[in-house]
Amino acid sequence: MVRRIDSATRIPVPGGKVIDEYVGRVNSGDAGVSIAHMKAPAGWDEPAQTPEFAEYTVVLSGTVVVEHAGGTTEVRAGQAFACEPGEKVRYSCGPEGAEYVAVCLPAFSPETARRDG
Repeated sequence: MVRRIDSATRIPVPGGKVIDEYVGRVNSGDAGVSIAHMKAPAGWDEPAQTPEFAEYTVVLSGTVVVEHAGGTTEVRAGQAFACEPGEKVRYSCGPEGAEYVAVCLPAFSPETARRDG
């Protein structure tokens, strides 16, 4: 069945980051996948997390910095990155901020993100 999703739900988070969820637990009731458009201001960061979901992210503008067991990876506009479930990561962005789209399988929830802070 085709479902048109007319708008996103804005999910409040600290630090000035904006999350607009189009598909997921909050906006569409989907637990199997979430798709969100995010905008993070210059210098934004968040606590480390060890999520129970896989995350696939496409950076539209700016730079997303991913800290992980293997080091630090900068992902710039036009690039993407993937994180597996159970992989500890910490996200931040560069001095110009970042805009990106994230897809989580299964859908993101604060409980399954397993944030350290």
